[in-house]
Amino acid sequence: MKLEAVIFDMDGLMLDTEPLYKLAWQRAAVECGHPISEELYVELIGRSRVDGERILSQTFGADFPVEEFRAACATCEAAAFAENLPALKPGLQGLLDLVESLRLPKAVATSTERHIAERQLRGLGLLPKFDAVATGDEVINGKPAPDLFLLAAERLGVVPSRCLVLEDSEAGVLAAHRAGMLVFCVPDIKQPSAEIEALADGKFGSLMDVQAGLERILGVRLNYGR
Repeated sequence: MKLEAVIFDMDGLMLDTEPLYKLAWQRAAVECGHPISEELYVELIGRSRVDGERILSQTFGADFPVEEFRAACATCEAAAFAENLPALKPGLQGLLDLVESLRLPKAVATSTERHIAERQLRGLGLLPKFDAVATGDEVINGKPAPDLFLLAAERLGVVPSRCLVLEDSEAGVLAAHRAGMLVFCVPDIKQPSAEIEALADGKFGSLMDVQAGLERILGVRLNYGR
């Protein structure tokens, strides 16, 4: 097939931010009197903030204090990220260089809000490496709906079917599949279910392993970084 662009998720795929968000959201939930269990947090991975709040409201019922939780989250997230800078996932820099060498445009598609995503990407020197950024607050429907990836493809000027998405979450894999894109799953906190894994065009243990999948799609042998 003719691959024309690569779309990267951010949290959990490029940046090791999930432990920080988990810490912040669980702290905020305790402050609001509604602790988030390990099982419940897994359901929030890859979702937008609005969708995450909706899931919590459905779980805890009408007495869940959404506004109080949102304010507590903002405070806890600021503290968590001030204490710990997110690390880059192993293999990210090499993979970005490889995609650049192939002259494929790159986009970020993240459920995180734009002002937070751009701040993190800029602070880590990653923002200039991408041709477009699409964020969760720019679409009506978050993952697992396809809207975010379709927006990224539109901003790149590439037909969705010629885009490859790199995702770590189940919601992201499903969203990319619904967008009609190829998708590689690189799990972070949670391994995908058998049903979600079957929708992916490849599952890899790390970003360093993704090169093998690119070789298969492109039908070429890449010796970059080996």
